[in-house]
Amino acid sequence: MGLCSPTVQGGELASSVKSKGIRKKWWKNGEKEGKKRRWWNRFCFAGSCVFRSNMDVLISSFCMRNAKSKSIRTGNRDQPTTFAASTSTTHDTAESCISTPRACEELRVASQLYRFTFNELRCATRNFRPESLLGAGGFGCVFKGWVEENGTAPMKPGSGLTVAVKTLNHDGLQGHKEWLAEVNFLGDLIHPNLVKLIGYCIEDDQRLLVYEFMPRGSLENHLFRRSLPLPWSTRMKIALDAAKGLAFLHEEAERPVIYRDFKTSNILLDGDYNAKLSDFGLAKDGPEGDKTHVSTRVMGTYGYAAPEYVMTGHLTSKSDVYSFGIVFLEMLTGRRSMDKKRPRGEHNLVEWARPYLRGRRRFYQLIDPHLEGHFSVKGSHKAVQLAHQCLSRDPKARPLMSEVVEALKPLVNFKDMAVFSPLFQTTQPSKKNTPNSRNGSLKVQVPLKTQGSFKNTAAIDAKEQ
Repeated sequence: MGLCSPTVQGGELASSVKSKGIRKKWWKNGEKEGKKRRWWNRFCFAGSCVFRSNMDVLISSFCMRNAKSKSIRTGNRDQPTTFAASTSTTHDTAESCISTPRACEELRVASQLYRFTFNELRCATRNFRPESLLGAGGFGCVFKGWVEENGTAPMKPGSGLTVAVKTLNHDGLQGHKEWLAEVNFLGDLIHPNLVKLIGYCIEDDQRLLVYEFMPRGSLENHLFRRSLPLPWSTRMKIALDAAKGLAFLHEEAERPVIYRDFKTSNILLDGDYNAKLSDFGLAKDGPEGDKTHVSTRVMGTYGYAAPEYVMTGHLTSKSDVYSFGIVFLEMLTGRRSMDKKRPRGEHNLVEWARPYLRGRRRFYQLIDPHLEGHFSVKGSHKAVQLAHQCLSRDPKARPLMSEVVEALKPLVNFKDMAVFSPLFQTTQPSKKNTPNSRNGSLKVQVPLKTQGSFKNTAAIDAKEQ
């Protein structure tokens, strides 16, 4: 696999250079030819054995240490306010603290989490082989693995519980802080729309997290990297699930939490397209008491952060609402929040969309052309209005996430498809001037033959796979 080829080539190159140097030195010393050959043969044989036995370790090390970040971070990442993380119910905590005293000072017991050993996770992922690699992000690489249903023992592929194992990118203290924040929040928070953290590993300099496996992957892949578009009803369902997750963090959790990195790549989908929020590395405890905001360094992903947060560093739950508005707009339009491949004036999704968000008859031009009119007339109008409210420049004018949830609930069930509406036909611009067209026309990669029910979406994925 391409990810690992530099390590192998580099090792071969180093061995070649070293061997030439050794041979040259031997010739200069004038030793006997037979003795040199015998010594050299033994050296090559031993070297090849070591090389072959450690190949998998080299590959996994390269993958874990060289994950490229998908997010553009601004500033250094600060540590969450408090930490109430986990140790294992199946392993001795004191033993791990001997090797990592600084980390264990920050860890506290959370009995619902398992503490895995590095060897258990190495076996569960088949030695972190490239074929087990699910993806890579700012934190590190994610591998597919199998463990016991109610334990930490590794299982054979296809048996036991399928998990996703996230490895820490070895970039020092900042990576460790994100690891702590992840265990802190997901170790305490349990909700149907938050990805489930099963356990973790802290062993020497190894930091790993073990999650439930989400077979459909990220919303980003479905919106931007697949040829078949998500049906309208499924998009509304995913938006509702994600909104429920944020509403829980803001208003229902024991202490308020600001997610701070809401984007399509952090919304994962299970086999039934239920959406769950993942990656809590940048999450912060929300303001308490008479405080109105949390002051922090500006971090997150470019194109999703609220403008007032970028300007002042004042973080509130309304910052997440703005980010939700951007993601919701991406779902409505099929466009990325930032896309420099677009024509000039269309790079920034929000700035491009604002004129269409205000117009009652122009909002049709926002909707993803790949849907070919298979979206609700009333539902799309209400959805565009909701996105406009979430994207208000005034944070106080944005709705609460609980209000967003209530506004989204009826949108899932609307059946009045625009393709059958005379108004939709009359408001469609000419194909050459369609603003939402990627290449100046309404080309559809794969036409939808149905109205896009939830069951049809599963069938589409099955065909694609």
